[in-house]
Amino acid sequence: MLLSLMYHHINCDKFSNELEIFKAHLEYLVDNYNIVIPNDTLSNKQENLCITFDDAYYDFYYYVFPLLKEYNIKAVLAVPTGLIDEQTTASHTQRLSLTHQEIYQEKNYRKFGSFCTWGELKEMSDSGYVVMASHSHKHKDLASSDIDLYQEIVTSKEILEQKLLLPIESFILPFGRYNKDSISLLKEHYKYIFKVGQGINRNFNGVNGLIYRIDGDGVDNIATLFSSKRMIKYKIKSLIKYFYDGIQK
Repeated sequence: MLLSLMYHHINCDKFSNELEIFKAHLEYLVDNYNIVIPNDTLSNKQENLCITFDDAYYDFYYYVFPLLKEYNIKAVLAVPTGLIDEQTTASHTQRLSLTHQEIYQEKNYRKFGSFCTWGELKEMSDSGYVVMASHSHKHKDLASSDIDLYQEIVTSKEILEQKLLLPIESFILPFGRYNKDSISLLKEHYKYIFKVGQGINRNFNGVNGLIYRIDGDGVDNIATLFSSKRMIKYKIKSLIKYFYDGIQK
């Protein structure tokens, strides 16, 4: 069995956990799960869990990356390539100062360096502790009819591979949304496709090719996400999606 957790921020106003709470999350996960990334061999003796972070905010580099090294575990980071700058002159304080909503105003994130730079992404990728995934180019809803799917899906992959000098095999769906055209193009270019969905997976093949993730943001006690009651709900959700998506094909 494979579980996957979705996170966004540390110490932000929403879609976030406070640093000390997130440390407690990691301690619980290390003690209770086999932490894996795509292409790892899954354990038959212990439940497997993949940690993912969306959007490549600077707070990941500042708070999470050091903790991955401290606990000797790996995570997947979803990168929206069109929001990443080569470098920033913003101070550390400025880079952590914006609310979630403020970050998504381009005049703000360019000025305040709210996302990781390409140098920081390369450092984390080279470390072996962070596996990079595409999160589209402009962080667009892939079910929308007015976007350039090729740019969001294929160009984002090409940019990441050029900048990081590594193959990119994973894509994390912005907003968890897709349609037939986008999912078809995604499956042509990526081995692993993640989405939000509060479901459970048998392995990295996911449910009909989509790896479901459980929302870990704003959770004071991580153990509550894995109670018997919730695990039953996750399994039911995955079964429903398995048969529903199968009918839709």
